[in-house]
Amino acid sequence: MASSPLDLAPVVPVVVIEDAADAVPLARALVAGGLPAIEVTLRTPAALDAIRAIADGVPDAVVGAGTVITPTQVEESVAAGARFLVSPGWTDVLLEAMRASGVPFLPGVSTTSEVVALLERGVREMKFFPAEAAGGTAYLKSLAGPLPQARFCPTGGIGPGNAPAYLALPNVGCVGGTWMLPPDALAARDWTRVEALAREAAGLRVR
Repeated sequence: MASSPLDLAPVVPVVVIEDAADAVPLARALVAGGLPAIEVTLRTPAALDAIRAIADGVPDAVVGAGTVITPTQVEESVAAGARFLVSPGWTDVLLEAMRASGVPFLPGVSTTSEVVALLERGVREMKFFPAEAAGGTAYLKSLAGPLPQARFCPTGGIGPGNAPAYLALPNVGCVGGTWMLPPDALAARDWTRVEALAREAAGLRVR
């Protein structure tokens, strides 16, 4: 299986793409800024086309699909070229589909019981979502003692101000965020600004 998205960069940009024509220049800006793992969320009709465009046109990018909630989306995402999968939560049906896909995946959790259930099923890498609303760094720190084998990509409410605190935790491999993708820069297709913000985010280091 390919490398985990937790090990590629300290920050995984969480991207919502409305126009697939923006996918390649956006991905090139993020990669140039040092953020090769890019999560394209399946929240728009353009998402699968965007994943396909990045997979075909930006060889240095490791494009993944986010907001994956059904087995059909798993199949469509991998067929489009997604190299990892991220879900906001999980069920056994979804988990088995992600496991069968052959690509790395991060099922979403927000409670200790969900973490234990995934560990029981042999899954050690997870998305912690919504991170700030679900307890933030204090919650993850409290999990590290009894459940040190679990590793997380916290996402939700994370920005440059609190990302370093998350990345300092022993059970956090990376964080997900959108702060390097401000709406005004995306609307203006200001890829130079996106690249600069990505470079700042890439400068955040895990411990």
